[in-house]
This record gives sequence, C-alpha cells and structure tokens, in this order.
Amino acid sequence: MDLAMRRRRRALFVFFFLPGIALSSWVTRTPDVRDQLGASTAEMGLVLFGLSVGSMLGILCSGRLVSRYGTRTVIGLSTPLVIISTAVIAAGSLAHSALLVAVGLCVFGGGMGLGEVAVNIDGADVERAHGISTLPALHGFFSLGTVIGATAGMTATAQRFPVHWHLTLIAFLSAVAFGYAFRAVPVGTGRSPSRPSHSEAAQSPPVRLWRDPQLLLIGLIVLAMALAEGAANDWLPLLMVDGHGLTPALGSLVYVGFAGAMTIGRFGGAFFVARFPRGVIVRVSAVSAAIGLILVIASDNAGIDQRSHRPVSGSIYVFRVASPRPV
Repeated sequence: MDLAMRRRRRALFVFFFLPGIALSSWVTRTPDVRDQLGASTAEMGLVLFGLSVGSMLGILCSGRLVSRYGTRTVIGLSTPLVIISTAVIAAGSLAHSALLVAVGLCVFGGGMGLGEVAVNIDGADVERAHGISTLPALHGFFSLGTVIGATAGMTATAQRFPVHWHLTLIAFLSAVAFGYAFRAVPVGTGRSPSRPSHSEAAQSPPVRLWRDPQLLLIGLIVLAMALAEGAANDWLPLLMVDGHGLTPALGSLVYVGFAGAMTIGRFGGAFFVARFPRGVIVRVSAVSAAIGLILVIASDNAGIDQRSHRPVSGSIYVFRVASPRPV
C-alpha cells in the first residue's frame, strides 16, 4: 500500500471517529441541557426530534449527492455541518433557547446522515482497491469515538463543567482534525461517470425493490434496530436520571457502558460472522437486544436506584453487543 492510500485510510478513520465523539458528547450532556432549557419531557422530545429529522434528510439526500459530486465533496460538506452544529447547540444551551438547540440538532443529524453514506462508500472503495478489510475497523472507530466522547462527557458532568464550553471545545478539536484529514480524500470516488440517455432508460426494465420480500425483511430488521439504538442515544441518560434517580454523572456512566459495548460489538462482529451463519447471528442478537431493552424498562420495578445501577449498565451491554447492525 502506497503512502497516499495509507493517508486516505487514516483520514477515513478520522471521519468515523469525529462524529462518534460529537454525538456522545451531546448525549451525555442532555440532562444538563434539559435543565438549562427548563424543558419538560414533551418539550425535550420535540427538541430531540430535530436530530431524527436531520438524519433522515441527510441519508435520503446523500446517495444522489455522492453520485453527482463524489464522496470528497459530500464529506467536505457533512463534517463541517457536524462541527458547526455542535457549536450551535452550545450557543443554544448558553442562551437557554430550545429552538436554537433543535435547529442545531437538525443540522447535526443532516451532517451525520450525509457523511455516513459518503465515508462508507469511500471505505468500500479502499477495500476493493487493496483487498484489505477496512469497513469493520472504521465502524469500530466510530464506536471508539463514542466511548471517548462519553467518558469525557461523564467527567465534564461530574466536574460541573459548563455545557457550552464543553461542546465548543469538541467543535474546535474536531475542526482541527478535519483540516488535517480532509486533504487525503481523493476526488471522484463514488461519482457516476454519466447519466443514461432517455432511450437507454426506456429500454431498462424497472427495478421493483418493494416486491422483494427478503429485502423488505432486512429493511424491517434495520428499522427496528435503528429505532432501538436511536431511542438509547436520545433518552438513555435522561431515563437514568428521571426514571431511575441517578445523578447526571451516573446517568452518563450508563451511556459509557452502552458505548463501550457498542465498540466491542463492532470490533468483534467480524469474528462471529466468520464462524456462524448470519441468520443465526441476527436472530440471537435480536432476542438478546429485546431482553436488554426489557431489563432497562422494567429495572425500576426491581428496585434499581442510584445505589444499584450496575444491572442497568449490564443490560445495556447485552443490548449493544447483540445488535445485528454491524452484520
């Protein structure tokens, strides 16, 4: 592998790592942001809805943008969106503005959605070019970023470090890393060479993806796991604080366990896929994830409070290691 390709691989690791840090930094500070906004649970749900809307829009637009402009352009757009929106969220928390935080989260989600598709396409191109497995490690680096960001967020919460300074620092460090890594991304990857003419398009039979039951079932599995993971990213620290009586720092600690289990699942997923049928892995992991969710939801009935939060963390661990999304 030549020097340019090594730099490109390192850059891709950075582009997976940065969103993980940014996302977990926000998630671990959600109880503090909620308190600064003075928002109710319903109002906080509307604020968090901005993240979901932005993510969906970003994912839906990313494929066409990559096809037209290439991965470099999309990465050059998406990562700055994540960085700038992190600073906007910081400003919203300082100004006690729920609207500004919601707008920042919408832009943040858009940047995440755009970048997720682009960096995966670029990573797949690296794999094809050199036959070196790259995508599992890239996904693992996203999870590693969430662990580091969550640990830093937990520490900042415990030390009562202001949210706006915390998120501003994350945005600044991310901008520096982006400026270093972006230079190594080549031009043209993922771009379609040309569009088919009207006559060629008329001769091509339509692809009826919606009639493929196997594809629909796979989509349903992805939807279910994305819903579960998204709910954890949005609500886990708030659930631990409001529903289980933990302090914000301990609520963040539970999320650290979630992120750590996610990292183990991402880095270790290839080991199980290579040794067991994929269908078995999906079924077992889905059942395990459901058990983990039930434990988290029902743990209050078992008397789990601030003095006994380890079972909650354990159930989150089971849920994330079992998640079939890396498969």
